[in-house]
Amino acid sequence: MSTPLRVLRLAVVGHTNTGKTSLLRTLTRDPAFGEVLDLPGTTRHVEGVRLLIEGSTAIELFDTPGMEDGMALLDYLDTLAAPGARLDGPARIQRFLDSPESMRRFEQEARVLRKLLECDAGLYVVDARDPVLAKHRDELAVLASCGHPLLPVLNFTHSPDHRIDEWRSALARLGLHAIVEFDTIAPPLDGEDQLYDKLALLLDSHAPTLRALRRDIAEQRRQRRLDGLSLVAEMLMDIAALRLSSPPDDAALQGAAEQLRRLARQREQQCIDALLKRYNFRPADFPAHALPLRGERWDMDLFHPQALKEMGIHLGKGMAAGAMAGATLDMFTAGISLGAATLLGAAAGGLWQGADKLGRRLLGRLRGFQELTVDDAVLRLLAMRELALIAALERRGHAAQGPIEITELIAGKADALRKERLPEDLLEARASPEWSTLTEHYQPTARRAQAVKRLTTELDEPGHTRVPADSCAPGESERHASREVESCRTKR
Repeated sequence: MSTPLRVLRLAVVGHTNTGKTSLLRTLTRDPAFGEVLDLPGTTRHVEGVRLLIEGSTAIELFDTPGMEDGMALLDYLDTLAAPGARLDGPARIQRFLDSPESMRRFEQEARVLRKLLECDAGLYVVDARDPVLAKHRDELAVLASCGHPLLPVLNFTHSPDHRIDEWRSALARLGLHAIVEFDTIAPPLDGEDQLYDKLALLLDSHAPTLRALRRDIAEQRRQRRLDGLSLVAEMLMDIAALRLSSPPDDAALQGAAEQLRRLARQREQQCIDALLKRYNFRPADFPAHALPLRGERWDMDLFHPQALKEMGIHLGKGMAAGAMAGATLDMFTAGISLGAATLLGAAAGGLWQGADKLGRRLLGRLRGFQELTVDDAVLRLLAMRELALIAALERRGHAAQGPIEITELIAGKADALRKERLPEDLLEARASPEWSTLTEHYQPTARRAQAVKRLTTELDEPGHTRVPADSCAPGESERHASREVESCRTKR
């Protein structure tokens, strides 16, 4: 029987408007926790959350009001000592909490100090953009009087006007040498690991709890990524297998091409919505019209040729002018498909533009109906966009207020998607229209399910934990994740 984990209680403290609530939102992955505004003193009460491991509380975190007048409070503490009495720090703080001023002038500070005394340690949140002032030093002196370890957390470290070196030097002079840089808007992938590692050094009696939480967080991160890649693989499988039949006349072909594009757009949006939900972000965080890449705001349609060019994806001739841009016409002769690549230049660039290159004999062998599929170039673009979105979600804190921006692509996978052959499982989906959930002919099969799992693995990046072939489906892993780490609120 395993030994129960010892619960660690942490007070999140600091000056007003430094990002204390933002830190808790990011650590709990809860964008609805507390209230985040660019105004001082937004938090006026103590609000708490619990991080659970297998249903048991591992850490209790308490968001406290911002300290507003540490300088005056430090002066007031000096007046409370009786003549000849030598009180240690906690005793001085307790005497202050018993004084009338703790209910009047220093009410906010009293709430902070009372909570810190109840906890095992404090996370002192610093806005790294602020200059180090005397009020910060006095504030830290008051907090240190509680006699509990303090771990400074430097916030907003990605800002170009940060003062990280200045803060590190000032904190070291105050005896605070264990420091964490944790930007709550765009935290590093290992930010939580660093935070809990530093806490384990300060609180060795709680090290087993912190190690267990680190393992749990790593598993949650791996599971989210697995689920996200599986959602992308499902989308690609649906769109690759999608085929629409059409009579051979121009008007019918154009209508079928537009329906094909509409279905693909809708399926991509479904995938985006599912990814946002899995990473616990809101649809409003990623407006459908805003897909910036490589530093430029980009609101082009999925099938717009310039969108493909921006991503470095090669286009067939005539695609920019074609009425069927983004669609490929598969022609059947004696039941054998000539394939998408054969007619890319002909079909994508204006119905039969360039078709004479195939020869009259080939066109003469055309039999019966014709079928349209989404072009390989569009599949490549879809894969790259969704993988870029996953990368952005993995690096976004739940305190961020602005829209999600895709600013970069991971070079290795992006290069492969641009240049290499499409994955074998997508090529197999091309010949399996019953694999697409976008038509009434969909047939769920074990073969398709295995293809999705293999594609999920292939979409993963080197350096990430590889996805096992028998991993659970997105819905199952999401339920598992919700059992592993949960949060609840208490107001005091």
